[in-house]
Amino acid sequence: MTVQRVRSLLATPPPSDAAGIAVELHGWVRSRRDSKAGLSFIDLNDGSSLQGIQIVAPAELANYQELLRRAHLGASIAVQGRLVASQGRGQSVEVLAERMTIIGDCDLETFPIQKQQTSLEHLRSLPHLRARTRTFQSIMRIRSELALAVHRFFGERNFYYVHTPIISASDCEGAGAMFRVSTLDLAAPPRQPDGAIDWAQDFFGREAWLTVSGQLEGETYACGLGNIYTFGPTFRAENSNTPRHLAEFWMIEPEMAFCDLDGNRALAEEFVRQVVSDACERCPAEIEFLEKQWARGLRQSLEDLCASDFAHLSYDEAIDRLIKSGKRFEFPVSWGVDLQAEHEKFLVEVAMKKPVVITDYPKDIKAFYMRLNDDGRTVAAMDVLVPRMGELIGGAQREDRLEMLLARLQEHGLQADDYAPYLDLRRFGSVPHAGFGLGFERLVCLVSGVQNIRDAIPYPRTPGHCP
Repeated sequence: MTVQRVRSLLATPPPSDAAGIAVELHGWVRSRRDSKAGLSFIDLNDGSSLQGIQIVAPAELANYQELLRRAHLGASIAVQGRLVASQGRGQSVEVLAERMTIIGDCDLETFPIQKQQTSLEHLRSLPHLRARTRTFQSIMRIRSELALAVHRFFGERNFYYVHTPIISASDCEGAGAMFRVSTLDLAAPPRQPDGAIDWAQDFFGREAWLTVSGQLEGETYACGLGNIYTFGPTFRAENSNTPRHLAEFWMIEPEMAFCDLDGNRALAEEFVRQVVSDACERCPAEIEFLEKQWARGLRQSLEDLCASDFAHLSYDEAIDRLIKSGKRFEFPVSWGVDLQAEHEKFLVEVAMKKPVVITDYPKDIKAFYMRLNDDGRTVAAMDVLVPRMGELIGGAQREDRLEMLLARLQEHGLQADDYAPYLDLRRFGSVPHAGFGLGFERLVCLVSGVQNIRDAIPYPRTPGHCP
């Protein structure tokens, strides 16, 4: 007999025949309740749905006494029986067990996840077990649906999915916060005559790192395929121990040829509305559960986001509003500073009371590849700010003029030779193009309502922490 999933059984209409439907299912015991009438009621879950299915185990089962000893919280079991209309409340169907076997025992005394609610902080110390909880099953199902929504969104708009390198020889952001990739003997690396490490003897014949972004490579394919997107792991060696940062995360990065900042902004707004709407439609039970447990008002805030028009502010206007607010910020506001989380939160939740797109940032706080505006002091950059999260998306129109790009590289202390292929795009049929980047885990936080980004990824990697 084919093993069925709990989700499909719960969606099955109650059989009209009292004999029911023969079924077999496997899963983990969430709870067991024994009655004086010689019945045990087991809440069984296999990860396919938030709700478990009730298993009714009669005392007539040949191994009933063994089940009383072993079929408790955390144990895995196999059940063969009949799906029947439920006699109790809370479910329309249940399974009357005819045969049950223990697949895997669980030591109840040492099992670190008990039935009572456990803090998210405690669960972070158990990344290998936290997927057994309703909270993390809900978050990870939302994560899965969001990933599918990302691919649907771009596929429906004729974007091509491009896989950019994980190992890179260039620093896209120019910040130097990169993880080195090397096969050299760290205890005795080869040296040049001046004592410097001889990277020519390393695996790639030069220095190499884990990528901080697929953008530069994505631009090269946009300037051939038109519209592309990347969706893959990226790495930042920043010593940032905050609820908003990870050392390893997934990044979504579309790039569009023949596109300017306005087109880029319009796509970003459409993207946010669509993927959040898809998750609300496909994960209603998960969002409802997380709202009750951790994030009051979650569903309404997501529905409001999907229905909102986005406010548009220039950086100059945003700074002016912050200064004129009279609010004392921890990080003082003046023209030329990068906006902090407290500034973003004020603009979205107090000043505008809706999602905000800020454009035209000072060139000195942005990356070399952003197109210089005619004023000579700002670049065609944008950030998309949303309630509860602050910055969700960062993007820009790319600098497509060779002379300007060379000057910007020099300003940032970067060597033009290291970016020769990137410069070739400006030498051979250059076109206006634009794109943005979105950290996938921040999107998961937005939709699930969790406050710490370490709860939005199965195995969080942070400074001093790599379980």
